[in-house]
Amino acid sequence: MNQVALQTEHLTRTFGAVHAVDDLSLTAPAGIVFGFLGPNGSGKSTTIRLALGLLAPTSGRIAVFGHTLPAEGQAVREQSGALLEHTGLYERLSALDNLDFYGRVWHMPDADRTARAQELLTHFGLWERRDQAVGAWSKGMKQKLAVARALFHRPRLLFLDEPTDGLDPLAAAALRDDIAALAHQEGTTIFLTTHNLAEAEKLCALVGIVRAGRLLALGSPEELSARAGRSEVEILGSGWNAAGLAQVRALPQVASVHHEPNRLVVVFTNNSHEETAPIVSELVAEGAQVEEVRRGNVSLEDAFVALMEDTHAT
Repeated sequence: MNQVALQTEHLTRTFGAVHAVDDLSLTAPAGIVFGFLGPNGSGKSTTIRLALGLLAPTSGRIAVFGHTLPAEGQAVREQSGALLEHTGLYERLSALDNLDFYGRVWHMPDADRTARAQELLTHFGLWERRDQAVGAWSKGMKQKLAVARALFHRPRLLFLDEPTDGLDPLAAAALRDDIAALAHQEGTTIFLTTHNLAEAEKLCALVGIVRAGRLLALGSPEELSARAGRSEVEILGSGWNAAGLAQVRALPQVASVHHEPNRLVVVFTNNSHEETAPIVSELVAEGAQVEEVRRGNVSLEDAFVALMEDTHAT
């Protein structure tokens, strides 16, 4: 029987008249990366604070590995780690001293703290800088250390709130790979919020999409993309021009067109590729060179945008 890492049932949290979390029911199985996606102000951070026992629900139930909050808050906190909007690092201390401090907070034995620090700093490529004060480090290095700090006491459930926000693409990719590898190695469940939909598509086995505190959709990235009711075609070639692109955009089943010098992506309003031939014809008629046509489902990002548009319209 598969374990459940996080479960909410009709979870609600209000601040005055504002429903930050509104009748939220979801289940995150253990051992996966669970993506929790939504626009700003949709209740993602509030949900994490409820799951950590930092806030009490107005109504409903929330449990972590079967421990109900807030009654069993201490048991939940012992099994949880978190990286929220602040790194939680002391910038005048070295990397080793930062981790040692948090190990002492968690009452870890001396030998365990030493071994765990070396293990994590080596994994994140920070061991050679272990004695440096972290205040002079780059943001990417600090984020790696902050993730190591959150993982230090070997939590079963790790909450990451926008962990790659503000990082350059290379630093973000490196941190993403490190997180995925370590989570797999240690069997840690990760509850991830991010505005980077490509990141969520790569990392997450299951995704929940929220808006205004309410759950709109839950499924794998592939399921959500298919459920969006849209499809796309990728056209490789060259010579796109304004007239040809305008003709494509004017076709009734075309939702959007994204073009690059050697690549064109057309998203349809339905789940059919019937308009592919007219699109290619229009492009060729306007002088484009078409080398290859690839059909498929839309990305998670396109599915997310479609869902936001549909719910906003209703």
